[in-house]
Amino acid sequence: MIVKTRAEELSALADTIKVLNDDDALELFKKTLPGASSFVQIEATARNMHAKALTDLKMFMQNRPRNAKLELLALALEGKKIGFDKVIKMINDMVATLKIEQADDDAKKEYCGTELDLADDKKKSLEHTISGLETAIENAKEAIAKLGEEIAALTAGIKELDKMVMEATEQRKEENEDFKELMASDTAAKELLKFAKNRLNKFYNPKLYKAPPKTELSREDRIVENMSGTAAPTEAPGGIAGTGIAVFSEVSNHNQERVAPPPPPETFGAYQKKSGDSMGVMAMIDLLMADLDKEMTEAETTEKDAQGDYETAMKDAADKRTTDSKLLSEKEGIKAETEGDLESKTEDKASAGSELMATMKYIASLHMECDWLLKYFDVRKEARASEIDALGKAKAVLSGADYSFVQAKVQRFLRRSA
Repeated sequence: MIVKTRAEELSALADTIKVLNDDDALELFKKTLPGASSFVQIEATARNMHAKALTDLKMFMQNRPRNAKLELLALALEGKKIGFDKVIKMINDMVATLKIEQADDDAKKEYCGTELDLADDKKKSLEHTISGLETAIENAKEAIAKLGEEIAALTAGIKELDKMVMEATEQRKEENEDFKELMASDTAAKELLKFAKNRLNKFYNPKLYKAPPKTELSREDRIVENMSGTAAPTEAPGGIAGTGIAVFSEVSNHNQERVAPPPPPETFGAYQKKSGDSMGVMAMIDLLMADLDKEMTEAETTEKDAQGDYETAMKDAADKRTTDSKLLSEKEGIKAETEGDLESKTEDKASAGSELMATMKYIASLHMECDWLLKYFDVRKEARASEIDALGKAKAVLSGADYSFVQAKVQRFLRRSA
């Protein structure tokens, strides 16, 4: 009830003020009422405040970029149909808008600074990652090339080793065959010399002569011999000169030329044994047999040493082949692993490169979005502060001429006039 009554009172006062503020009413009061001059003074004071606020606003707007809101406010102050309360409300709204804009700029500046820092850190991290990957890729390529050379060298070395083993084996085989041939030849020669010496002993030294072992007859031959009383016929011994020693007989017969015996002398004297000459021949045979024994001993030693060297070389070659084959397998495994690592790092580099490009684009978009604000942030902030200050001063001027103040003056005036 009180609120309703108060509203009706204010409405009545407003209507009264409107009537009393009319130019004709003011002129009439000036002529008829002694206190009319005070009422006119109230109106003049309000108009002066209105003009002062407009003047201050226009002075603030000079040498500044055009501002549509301030221009609309100036138009409102120049007009006479808009009351002070509406102008003050416009000022309050403009101040609130400016503060919101400044808060947006503050938030935008913080966002831009944070995002630019994060993006720049990410860019540097990606560049460092890419640089490390490039170094790793180059190292991997060099390692693969070096491993390829080492694998090729090991492969060639194993092939060469196999070839040398084959050649050494063939050579050992030939040497062994030569040794066996030599031993067979020397043994046959010794047997032949023994046969010759024994034959000489039969004539010169019968006591030293050794008869050949009797031939063991077969069962059939013994039957024939017992029944006929005659020894079964036997084949004549073959070999060299019928000795039964047949080693290399073909070669000897082929190379030996048949020489006709010299003609007999015209007369023959009585034959005599020459034991001295026979001893010389036997000594020569013994010397030849000693040479053959020496040669055979040396050949056996050489063969034994050669076989030992061959076996040692084969063992060493087998060990080396095993070691080289194992090393070759390891290097091939390392090479395959390095090639896989190279492929992985190449993919990582491509991925990091794509991410870096995206980051660079994002940084460029941030600069397009933020550079102008960051460059003019302080200027915009200062301009808003100045604008808010000017609007505050205009509001302060206008607040002094508020209708409530005028209404209070009229009420006091009416009370005095009653």
